[in-house]
Amino acid sequence: MTSELNVLALVKDTERYIFLYDEDSSDVLLQQLGQFAADKDLSFTWYDAAVLSQKVRRLKEEAEAEAREQWSRETTW
Repeated sequence: MTSELNVLALVKDTERYIFLYDEDSSDVLLQQLGQFAADKDLSFTWYDAAVLSQKVRRLKEEAEAEAREQWSRETTW
């Protein structure tokens, strides 16, 4: 089974935040988004973290639903 690579990006004026992650590291990414939001030296805000976190969770839910659907098709006689 191969793991998909996901790309999450945010462009703010001249800054670009680009995150690459797979299914297994989505929890680590969520923690990193919080750390970036807490860093006063970055323009990355708590709102940015919330929006991107919501996107990560939605993509994870969609991938899990797709995996369940595929498993169901494969195990149906």
